[in-house]
Amino acid sequence: MDFWQQYRAIDARDVRFDGQFVTGVSSTGIYCRPSCPARTPKPANVTFFRTSAAAHDAGYRACKRCLPEAVPGDPGWNLRNDVAGRAMRLIADGEVERTGVPGLAAKLGYSARHLNRILKDELGAAALALARAHRAQTARTLLTASPLRLADIAFAAGFGSIRQFNDTVQQVFDLTPGQLRDAARRTPASPASGRTDGRPVPVQLTLPVRLPYDNGIFRFLAERAVDGVERATGSSYERLLLLPGGPAWFRAHSVEPRAGGRAVLPVTVSVTALGDLPALLSRIRRLFDLDADPTAADTALGRHPVFAELAAAVPGLRLPGSPDPHEILVRAVVGQEVDLAAATRTLGRLAASGPRLDVPGTDLTRVFPPAQELGRLPDPLLRGLRRRNDALRAVAEQLADGRLCFDLGSAADTLRADLLALDGVGAWTADYVTMRVLGAPDIQLPSDAAVRNGWQRQREKPTTASPRRRDAPEDGLAAAMDAVRPWRSYATLHLWRVAAGPASGPLSGPAAALSPGAHPGSRPAPDPVPC
Repeated sequence: MDFWQQYRAIDARDVRFDGQFVTGVSSTGIYCRPSCPARTPKPANVTFFRTSAAAHDAGYRACKRCLPEAVPGDPGWNLRNDVAGRAMRLIADGEVERTGVPGLAAKLGYSARHLNRILKDELGAAALALARAHRAQTARTLLTASPLRLADIAFAAGFGSIRQFNDTVQQVFDLTPGQLRDAARRTPASPASGRTDGRPVPVQLTLPVRLPYDNGIFRFLAERAVDGVERATGSSYERLLLLPGGPAWFRAHSVEPRAGGRAVLPVTVSVTALGDLPALLSRIRRLFDLDADPTAADTALGRHPVFAELAAAVPGLRLPGSPDPHEILVRAVVGQEVDLAAATRTLGRLAASGPRLDVPGTDLTRVFPPAQELGRLPDPLLRGLRRRNDALRAVAEQLADGRLCFDLGSAADTLRADLLALDGVGAWTADYVTMRVLGAPDIQLPSDAAVRNGWQRQREKPTTASPRRRDAPEDGLAAAMDAVRPWRSYATLHLWRVAAGPASGPLSGPAAALSPGAHPGSRPAPDPVPC
């Protein structure tokens, strides 16, 4: 976007651009989100920044009225496969807190100095400043929505000391942590510190969402829930997972609309180590694709008549991510050449072979089996075809010993090539893992039977204007996918839903799609399909 496009967005107070840039106003020394309700500043007084960290470095503080940190994240990080986009995904996942800027740079294959030069040129701030801004966002979330003590929030947000926490909050928000909490009109922190007898206590939070949002993602996850590890319905999802500090748990409920065309995802979270909380929140956001730009995706899908009809029927469809990159690869290998129900049962048997956990707030007792655990299990890991068992064994061994290494900072092309080099892993598996792990929005699965079936069903579906679709050009699936670049992953999700057929009954309440300014309705929506 150029200056005047951004200026028109702030003049219209367009909530769709919240999180994609911030507006610095030189006459006040503050920066705002695009939808800030304050009077539109004069163009001569405006500077647009790609990130809030760049605004901090330029000497601006956050607006107390619109709280620009309380917005969905930038959807550009999944669209961008360059160093800056990969770095931002890792920073949000807590890589700087775990390994520092040198560790972040090493994962990306650069020196710390060169990485900072790239980030400064692209985003207006170096890696440490970007991580600091992310800590401030996490701190604001916890201060305004949790009863944790201020000292616990400091370390949960990733700060190295309470003094650093106080200084950063004061500089960014022009308020002390206590004042920021009071300004949100929340009840002051309870004596609980987030622990009871050394055990973690669940904390309830809300995560901002960009509308429209289709809550059908809960059905997608429910179809694939592994017994003991996950529990899901059409409107809720919970699971256990392993983070660097130990086991963690979360429960999410359907997205809820709020005033002003905004919405939130209610979550309850529990971590063993408070320092894991930012990474957990980041992974929840990626799992539910909260930072996507649904308007851009649906607009692009509207370029082709077939996908235009699908996007109009189910606006805001989201691409399910993964809280654990390696987990998706294991799921994909186990699911090769069997149906979804059989794959889920197999994964449940593998999970049951691991140790039981006791995590407060849930009766779930297992985490998804890590590669190290799978590698120690006796053969056969999988029943049936030997080649599928051998493929899973090879994947587990290479993940365990580090020969195969990938995460949120991987480049899409490199990840795909590394996966194709594995015995028993084909193009479908490599593309599917890339789509889910990186949240890559432009992945096509040409060999996927459900995609082809969904395309055929939609092309043959009668319309009100004609018994057969006449408005769509007589092209094939590949040409239609090319027409909706760079959003082919979302087109794939729509075709999966068509292939699955209509739901057994109409969705109501929280399971319906939400649009800006709308409340849940009762429009029927189809189920997801096995993949």
